[in-house]
Amino acid sequence: MRKVKLMVAEAFSQDVLKKAFKGTTTVGMIGRDFVVLATDRRATSGYFIASKRARKIAEIDRHVAVTIAGTVGDAQQLIDRLRAEAGLYRAEMDAPIPVRSLATLASLILFQNRPILVVQMLIGGVDQEEGATLYSVDWLGTVTKEKYVATGSGTPFAIAIIEEEYREDLEEDDAIKLAVRAVRAAIQRDPGSGEGVDVAVVRKDGIRLIKGEEVSV
Repeated sequence: MRKVKLMVAEAFSQDVLKKAFKGTTTVGMIGRDFVVLATDRRATSGYFIASKRARKIAEIDRHVAVTIAGTVGDAQQLIDRLRAEAGLYRAEMDAPIPVRSLATLASLILFQNRPILVVQMLIGGVDQEEGATLYSVDWLGTVTKEKYVATGSGTPFAIAIIEEEYREDLEEDDAIKLAVRAVRAAIQRDPGSGEGVDVAVVRKDGIRLIKGEEVSV
């Protein structure tokens, strides 16, 4: 019976994954003292465009933000948990939670709840311990620390742009333009991505949100 349940769960998770990760492009990259995150705005349900104004960047605390891909409800639940833990840490320690700790927490939650929670995240922030950092966390709980990364169905197109032009010494404006170009490249080629670009610049003292239409590339 247990074997049958595991087979059913695996088949279910594979079906969910095919639907959940069919759309979306998110990218992230670090600079000297900042992190740039960018996403498209299209939310899909299979081949149906469920929303043209989906927000895929969420602020966790003043110094850290995330991008999401996967099932919306799962992502919202995980974001709420991370926000609560970050707020509790700040209240108890009188300091911002380390970005690494948030990535580890997200990893543990996803690992313990697989294959139920279907979420892929980029977690980017600036803290006192490590400065600007960027982590990729997949739905199985795998965590990798990156200088630049892309997720979602538009990854091949976005990462091709980033790898060609990324440098660790990019100025903030240049990093923003590069992130926007990467997501736009995915939008042009990937049917699961579309409807424009949202950008967040994360610094130690705050997060600045930018609409891609405002960026001249």
